[in-house]
Amino acid sequence: MRVKLRKPLIISAYVFRIHHCSSYSSFTDLDSYATRYEDAFNRFIDEINSVTAYDWWEGSVHSILSVLAYPCAWSWKQWRRRSKVHQLQEFVKSEYDHSCLRSCRSRALYKGMKVGATPDLMVAYIDFFLGGDEKRVDMVSIIQKRFPMCIIFGGDGSYMSPYNVHSDTLLTNLIGQHVPATVWNRLVAGMNAQLRTVRHGSIRSHLIPIIKWINSHANPQLDFHGVKIELGWFQATASGYYQLGVLVVVGDYPLQNVDHSGVFDRSNSEPPRTNTSSARTILKQSHQSLPYIGHALSIKKITGGINGGLINDTTLRSLDFRRDYLFPISLILHNSRPVGRQEILQLLITVMLLADLFVTLLTLLQFYWVSLGAFLAILLILPLSLLSPFPAGLNALFSKEPRRASLARVYALWNSTSLSNIAVAFIYGICHYGFSSFQPPDKANSRNLRREDDKWWLLPTILLLFKIIQARFVDWHIANLEIEDYSLFCPDPDAFWAHESGS
Repeated sequence: MRVKLRKPLIISAYVFRIHHCSSYSSFTDLDSYATRYEDAFNRFIDEINSVTAYDWWEGSVHSILSVLAYPCAWSWKQWRRRSKVHQLQEFVKSEYDHSCLRSCRSRALYKGMKVGATPDLMVAYIDFFLGGDEKRVDMVSIIQKRFPMCIIFGGDGSYMSPYNVHSDTLLTNLIGQHVPATVWNRLVAGMNAQLRTVRHGSIRSHLIPIIKWINSHANPQLDFHGVKIELGWFQATASGYYQLGVLVVVGDYPLQNVDHSGVFDRSNSEPPRTNTSSARTILKQSHQSLPYIGHALSIKKITGGINGGLINDTTLRSLDFRRDYLFPISLILHNSRPVGRQEILQLLITVMLLADLFVTLLTLLQFYWVSLGAFLAILLILPLSLLSPFPAGLNALFSKEPRRASLARVYALWNSTSLSNIAVAFIYGICHYGFSSFQPPDKANSRNLRREDDKWWLLPTILLLFKIIQARFVDWHIANLEIEDYSLFCPDPDAFWAHESGS
C-alpha cells in the first residue's frame, strides 16, 4: 500500500502479480482488500479478472511456440501481457463506474484509480486516490499507519526478467516524506544493480550478497532518516504465490518483538503452491525450520493483510525453491556485471556474428554432402534457430535506445536456442560416422575418405565455441547497456553514497 501526501493523495494501492503460468488459466490473482465499499470492490476484482483472463488460443500459441522457437514464445508472451495491461488501463479509465470509491466526485469524473506496471510487465498495481470532497483532518496519522510497507520486486529471477525494484513517481514521493528523493533513487539503483545477478534457481546462495549489501550500504544511510529496509518474501494474494521484496520500516518499529504465531498463516488454510514465475520461495513447514521460526516475521500483522517473512542470515537456510533443471543453460545465459569498453565489445560481437554465420553455412554444406536428411534435420531441429542469431544480432547491435537491451536479450535467446541444432549435428555425426567405422574395409569408399570423415566434428565444435563466446560477450553488452554507472558496485559504502547527487 502506498500513500502520497501531495495532491491528489494516494491512500492505498492494490498490488497484484502478472503470472505467466504454463496453463495460462489466469492473468492476475487478486485477493479482496478492505475498502470503504467492500462489496463493490469485490465486484471490481471479479471484473478485472474477467478482463485480464487469457483466452485458450493465447495459451495454445504460447505452448506451440515454446517448443518450436522459444524466443518467439517469449515475444508473444510479452505482447499479450502488454495488451492485457492496456485493456486493464482502458477498463479502469473509461469503462468501470468506480462504484467502490467513497468520493462522489471521483465516481462522477471516473477518476481516483490508476493502473501501473513494472517495465518488464511482471508486477502490476492499482493506485487509489482521494477525491477533492474527502478532506480528512487525521490524514497525517493515516499516512503513518501505512508503514511498515512492503515493496514487491519486479521480475522473476530469470535471464529475461531479473529481479528489480520499480520506483515510480508516486512511490518516490511517498518515501520522500521520510527519505530525500536523491537518497532513495540511489538506493533503488544500487539494489537493482545487485539484484540483476540473482537467479531463482540459486536463491539461497545469491541472496547472501544482497543481505550483506543492505546491511552495509543501505541501512546505515537510511538510519540517518529514521528508515530501515529488510529483505523479505511476501504472499500478496491468497492463491499461494510468493514474491521477493523489501519491507520499508519508518521509525523505531519493534520488528523483533512482533508476535510470530502467524508466520505460516494462510487465509484459506491451503498448502502453499509455488509458481514458475514467482520467486518460488516459501518457508519449509518441517521440523528443520522450527528452530528458526522465532526469527521470522508475520508481515500480515504489520502490513494489513499480506503474509510473509523476513529473510536474513538465519531464515535464509529455511527458504525452499524449485530446482533449476536447466542449470547448464544458466552457465551460458546469466546476467553479469558491466565490464566497460562498449565500443570494443560491440566490434567483437560483430566479428563473432560474421564468423558464426560463415561456420554455420560451412557446417550445413558439410552435412548436405553427407545426406539431405542430415541437412534438413540440422536446419529444422529446431526451426529458425540456426540462422536467426545473425539477423537478431544485427538488429540488437544497430537498433536505437531504449530497446537495445531487450533486443540483445532476444539475440541471446536465439543464440542459445541454436545449440539444439548443434546437438543434432553431433548426434547425427556420431551415429553416421560411428557406425560406418564398423563396416568391413571392402565397403568403405576409400582410405582417404575415411580419414576425412574422422574430422566431421571439427566444424560443429568450432560453431559451439563461437556460440559460447558470443553468449558471454552479449551478457557483458547487456550489462553495459543497463548499468552505465559503475559506481553502483563500489564495495565501500562511503564511495557509493558519494555519487548520490548524480543518481
